[in-house]
Amino acid sequence: MLRPDDFDFLARLLKERSGLVITTDKSYLLESRLMPLARQRNLKGIEDIIAKLRSRDEALARDVTEAMTTNESFFFRDGKPFEQFRQTILPQLLASRNPRKSIRIWSAACSSGQEAYSLAMILKEDAAKLAGWHVEIVATDISVEMLEKAKAGLYSQFEVQRGLPIQLLVKYFKKKDESWQIDSSLRAMVQFRECNLLHELRALGQFDVVFCRNVLIYFDQPTKARVLESIGKLLPEDGVLFLGGAETVLGISDRFKPMPNQRGIYCINNGAAASPAFPLKATS
Repeated sequence: MLRPDDFDFLARLLKERSGLVITTDKSYLLESRLMPLARQRNLKGIEDIIAKLRSRDEALARDVTEAMTTNESFFFRDGKPFEQFRQTILPQLLASRNPRKSIRIWSAACSSGQEAYSLAMILKEDAAKLAGWHVEIVATDISVEMLEKAKAGLYSQFEVQRGLPIQLLVKYFKKKDESWQIDSSLRAMVQFRECNLLHELRALGQFDVVFCRNVLIYFDQPTKARVLESIGKLLPEDGVLFLGGAETVLGISDRFKPMPNQRGIYCINNGAAASPAFPLKATS
């Protein structure tokens, strides 16, 4: 059991570096995620990790942050958001962005890349409609380790069995030893970049669609508001934001409002009453 002052120190460090809020009832996560790191560094336990962190070991601080913020992901997670993207959002974008023929999508906190590659597969399946278009998927994460895994596009049998339809596995993956590697054409569709959501985001540029799913649940209210405000600045007036099923902007940020009849999708709140449809307008 960690001493209260050690727990407070670690919790404060994690919140400052990543926004992650660790409460005492979640202290078991420290044990499960940091003990492997302690063994890797030839340290006796979490107390030794904290002692080194107190001496400002920056490399260790980064490793601790990565270990605590690495969350699982799987292909087409929860299903519905990807159906909404394919059936509702993408057709609207094809109509509204037709003058410039370009679409930019951001997969924030992408973990090991399954969300970004799921979107790439949807776009690949609609390749005929997107002929002559410039489509860009930017996927970011705080964890360098996860980004390297995502770039490799190499997944275990267990990972490809979670949410990935068999026809897409056969079509877009090749067996490589005991793993499966996603096709190079799909890997080329995604740019993976290191990014901390608490830092300045404007360098990423503007996006038409942002997926930031199952991320805000780890933040406190002020941090959620701050992240939503930053994301809002990257979206045009008709841009859309996908959040996780347990997440909302209500009571947190006035920057967004729920999209009518589309659970989990939010649009920019321009101060007008919510419209009954989703009138995407072309932007230059």
